[in-house]
Amino acid sequence: MAIHYQEYGDRSADTLMLFLHGGGVSGWMWDRQVGAFARYHCAVPDLPGHGLSTEEPAFSIRSSAAELLQWIEDNAGGKKVVVTGFSLGAQVLVQMLSIRPALIDYAIINSALVRPISYAAKLIGPAARITFPLIKYRWFSRLQAKTLYLGDEYLERYYAESCRMQPETLITVLKENMSFSIPAGFNEAAGKILVTVGGQEKAVMKHSAEDLVAANPHCVGVIIPGVGHGVSLAKPELFNGLVEAWMHDRDLPEGYIKIAADPRLK
Repeated sequence: MAIHYQEYGDRSADTLMLFLHGGGVSGWMWDRQVGAFARYHCAVPDLPGHGLSTEEPAFSIRSSAAELLQWIEDNAGGKKVVVTGFSLGAQVLVQMLSIRPALIDYAIINSALVRPISYAAKLIGPAARITFPLIKYRWFSRLQAKTLYLGDEYLERYYAESCRMQPETLITVLKENMSFSIPAGFNEAAGKILVTVGGQEKAVMKHSAEDLVAANPHCVGVIIPGVGHGVSLAKPELFNGLVEAWMHDRDLPEGYIKIAADPRLK
């Protein structure tokens, strides 16, 4: 098995929550979520090439999604299934919903890029090999961590994992991330899907959120004002409240901007 899982909370609870991290970090980015949701059965995997999942095979969004779905089938045991994904993990979640449309009851897709950036994908290999040595410098990790809202309590862990990452892994992850698009089958996902994006994120991320909302009738999308890429780290209490409301079919807290699907995509 390529993916390492860490379980938290109450394993006897009737709800299983799975949290999928972004690229370049690992399951520890969800510390503030598993603490807040300790009354549920929580599982936090490290995606291939990250954290404790460093064995072969190499990372791919589709193979990661397939293995995660199998883990849910083996461990859910009739529980309500709630899956939250951020960035790269959100792309994996989109793929999971496309492969098994009826397995996940509630999905929270946070900052998923689904508009391929083809010109960037072609430059990833050469650029990554040139810049990769910078990873070994703590000052560079500090700059990178700041963009993800990683505070000082996470800096050393982030730096250590960055130093362990192989250049081939980084290149593969970036290529997968920048070439991802909404898979066939996503429109059939039957669970309730919340799509979120930060108000300060790039336009392509906001357009990606619009694409997702337009692609499935069960999607609701919101823009979270005043935050960029990484709301669960930047504003954990706000994000946790959003997840809690969504998974219990309550009205979302006020202050969000509802995303209107791009009418050209309908």
